[in-house]
Amino acid sequence: MLFPTTLVGSFPQPDWLINREKLAGQFPPRVRARELWRVAPEFLEQAWDDATLLAIRAQEDAGLDIISDGEIRRESYSNRFATALDGVDLDNPGTVINRNGLPVPVPRIVGPIRRLRPVEVEDLKFLRAHTDRRVKITVPGPFTMSEQAQDDHYHDGEAVAMAYARAVREEIADLFAAGADIVQIDEPWMQSRPDKARQYGLKALNAALEGIEGETAVHICFGYAAVMNAKPSGYSFLSELRGCRCRQVSMETAQPNLDCSVLGTLGDKRLMVGCIDLSDETVESVDTVVARIEKALAHVRPEQVILAPDCGMKYLPRASADGKMRAMVAAAARLRERYR
Repeated sequence: MLFPTTLVGSFPQPDWLINREKLAGQFPPRVRARELWRVAPEFLEQAWDDATLLAIRAQEDAGLDIISDGEIRRESYSNRFATALDGVDLDNPGTVINRNGLPVPVPRIVGPIRRLRPVEVEDLKFLRAHTDRRVKITVPGPFTMSEQAQDDHYHDGEAVAMAYARAVREEIADLFAAGADIVQIDEPWMQSRPDKARQYGLKALNAALEGIEGETAVHICFGYAAVMNAKPSGYSFLSELRGCRCRQVSMETAQPNLDCSVLGTLGDKRLMVGCIDLSDETVESVDTVVARIEKALAHVRPEQVILAPDCGMKYLPRASADGKMRAMVAAAARLRERYR
């Protein structure tokens, strides 16, 4: 299929499930933040299931081709996985400076990073059981997790990233075994820490994919639109992903009005072109979405392009997310007619 459509990962969680005002005050949490959930702990698993079903049906009703679980069970894209690993002290967190230059609490590494058990496999099985469309699930990347932790054990940034890579590789292998069609690795901090990303970030990403044969994607972004209102028109780290083992690369083009000539440097990768602006709750016209994709098509082949939002839809109102998905699907249909 030309121009398949998908989410980058997250979908808005219902107000009855999560306190969105508190969520907006933690962009996003790196340690556990159970206080965000409105549902009592003994009912939370059932509530997660129900809200995930709503997210799946919303994507199907909008007409998306590749379905995610909406990351409904997560307080953030990274902390569900990162806080499930051995070797970190969550009761006495560390601190790092985030992308906005502010100190935030993070897992503190006090021993070897190890994956004790599958973390997202049951999430994937639930998704797989409730849709007949292609399914995608996301995991945080090893480089990003290494930058979102205080290292009091390895005292070596590359060693930390490679330790996380081993844990991510084990998780990805189990996710494909459980029925995932696509696994996406989220590596936003490669953009904000490009020097380190060049030194060992790409190496860690490739280590996380060593021996993995399923279809994988990597997402790199400037940060949530709810946090980053002004974004540059060019990436500090993107062309380098031509050398990664992922088949797909996901990037923002809508809100930053990206100079899409950079897409031509990514070789034959499939490109998840961010064509939905998440900084504006207003639903784009189909013409606007088509025009954003046409900018990319000046530099890459139609067969390479996947339509997606710039980033996760987590912080959008539900009605806005629904409308934006439908505009994206309609744009994809128009593009198929034009390029078939």
